[in-house]
Amino acid sequence: MTQGAWAFIRAVNEFIFIDDAPERADILFVPGSRRLEHARRAAELYRAGYAPLVLPSGRFAKSAGRFLGPEEPFREAYPGPFDTEWAYLRQVLRDGGVPDTAILREDQATYTWDNAQRSRRVTDAAGLDIRTAILCCNPCHARRALLYYQAAFPQARFLVCPARCPGLTPQDWFLTPKGRETVLGEVQRLGGQIGEVFAGMLEDVTARQDAPEGTPHAGNM
Repeated sequence: MTQGAWAFIRAVNEFIFIDDAPERADILFVPGSRRLEHARRAAELYRAGYAPLVLPSGRFAKSAGRFLGPEEPFREAYPGPFDTEWAYLRQVLRDGGVPDTAILREDQATYTWDNAQRSRRVTDAAGLDIRTAILCCNPCHARRALLYYQAAFPQARFLVCPARCPGLTPQDWFLTPKGRETVLGEVQRLGGQIGEVFAGMLEDVTARQDAPEGTPHAGNM
């Protein structure tokens, strides 16, 4: 592999992947997915006492229009039927030792920004003051998920504790066509969605930069 390729891989790794050491938190967030590793990771952290609550979120992928069920490697273990990503992930959490009393419900979201916004509505409705949160997601989903959940919970400190997904890690994603497609797809989605999802926020930042002297600006947000 050429030196230029390694430089490219390092740049992608620094941008896409995040892996924090877990600390005591108020809640574990689990974005919707047809995979199950990140729910298993959340269950592991729950059992270790890192948070008292878990909030999986998801109805189905907006592009699909319905929940297609677990991805093929996991379908035998979880044949369902499941109507939503939330129902599927809840079952994975329960099998991992998380009691129903610790699992909150969000089963309407259809994309990651929706996961974050609707999760905020759930915690607000429950009267929860989220100050520290752990985000359990798939490794290559870490940056996008973090940006969205941070935007939905600006008062909270987030730790990203991703799942272990061979083939989708900083060490091996570039070795297979599937890994390259998945990780570079995240780069494309971040570039494409930032204008769509955060258009209003970016306009607000621009307005603050142009505001008269003395007006609070982006650095005070």
